[in-house]
Amino acid sequence: MEMRTPLPTHEIFLFHEADACLTALFPRVSRTFALTVPELPAPLRTVVMNAYLLGRILDTIEDDTVLTLDQKFYYGQKLVKIIETKENIKEFALELAPKLAGQTRKAELELIQHLPLVIGMISAFSELQQKSIERCMRLMWNGMQNFLKRRSLNGLETMEDVNDYCYHAAGVVGEMLTELFADYSDEIAKHSSEMQKLAISFGRGLQITNFLYDHWEDRQEGLCWFPRDLYKMNLTYLKPENYDESYEKAQTKLASIAHENLREALQYTLLIPESEPGIRRFCYWAIILSVFALRRIEKKPSFSKNAEIKIPRTWVMIMILMTRIFGVKDQVLIQFFNLVSPKFDSTQ
Repeated sequence: MEMRTPLPTHEIFLFHEADACLTALFPRVSRTFALTVPELPAPLRTVVMNAYLLGRILDTIEDDTVLTLDQKFYYGQKLVKIIETKENIKEFALELAPKLAGQTRKAELELIQHLPLVIGMISAFSELQQKSIERCMRLMWNGMQNFLKRRSLNGLETMEDVNDYCYHAAGVVGEMLTELFADYSDEIAKHSSEMQKLAISFGRGLQITNFLYDHWEDRQEGLCWFPRDLYKMNLTYLKPENYDESYEKAQTKLASIAHENLREALQYTLLIPESEPGIRRFCYWAIILSVFALRRIEKKPSFSKNAEIKIPRTWVMIMILMTRIFGVKDQVLIQFFNLVSPKFDSTQ
């Protein structure tokens, strides 16, 4: 594990002040990660939260409806450079925020305005942690640049394209987390090579589930991430009333692919020692929330908006209580995963 130089007393005070500010903002930016990240041990919690906040800013640039393609390329690349150099941070935030669409959420605007705090905290992380975050953001943005040019209602051409998108959107995050976990724990480091292979499947499972769950909302923004070679149709004109047996088979197949990847994500989680229950819960809760979403889709594949398949709060509470009361032993996690999983027809 890499040792770091202790911060001077005044810098420690500023670090904790910034941490408190960003921790308060975090739940307004992401409800899901605001649920899982606090489960991490304190040294990892701050690092992972800040990495997520940077990724959220990149997503805001990518998804903005007013910025031109050239502006998105410019601001995305500039942010990546700032993460690496720690220079011109305040100027960037002041330049970007007014250019975003009027409907940009207030929390995202506040996050951009607080970019100096995020970068300031990252400067206090170890060199390995900083390099890991920099690599993740650089690869994430490289993928975004590629797929920004291909965004349309007609989806992506092949499942291979979907996998490529999932790697840059979520697989690189899994690789970063694995590196951070291994740096934190010598026991995790013993399995890091195997975990790095499974990390890509972990990210893919979460991302494909998001595609399915948010599909109709994405279409309202002119987006579709489904593979045309699987759906065998022009996705541009897809509407809820087009639902038929062929469309159902494609949906079920894509959902089963997501579930297969989530099962590999479970294997990833089981490689984390039971002596690290917080890290196990962080991973496992993300997996089970996606499994819940797939189960809701399985029960109502003809849904036309994600409000129809919203995950009940009681399910989330059961997941939390189950891992609190019965712990995070392998058999507990495996049995609950199997219990709540959808039953996809493997012949489809």
